Amino acid sequence: QVQLVESGGGLVQAGDSLRLSCAASGRTFSKSVLGWFRQAPGKEREFVAAITWSASSTYYVDSVKGRFTISKDNAKNTVSLQMNSLKPSDTAVYYCAVDGGLTGKIRVGNRFYTYWGQGTQVTVSS
Repeated sequence: QVQLVESGGGLVQAGDSLRLSCAASGRTFSKSVLGWFRQAPGKEREFVAAITWSASSTYYVDSVKGRFTISKDNAKNTVSLQMNSLKPSDTAVYYCAVDGGLTGKIRVGNRFYTYWGQGTQVTVSS
């Protein structure tokens, strides 16, 4: 059983930084893709970033490119999302997720991600 536990959310001001972490357990992730999604009030859950466990390839949604960085720590089985230059529009609940397929390729659709964490709130004030 895959378990994902996010941490690191909080309330910050515009321009500040936050680092989210996702602790993953329950299986080996050598062929997996781990992603971060977010959901703002009244909006659908959207893809933010993802990383392939084996090759560390990354992909970002355009709105966070240059500001967010996804990384992983193989030894600790964690995936992190460093968020810099935060904007009020980044306010959302952020979720860590694992792609259920073992393609090793990044997919951005919610439907491909089988395992989800409980989410962590990020609030950016102006």
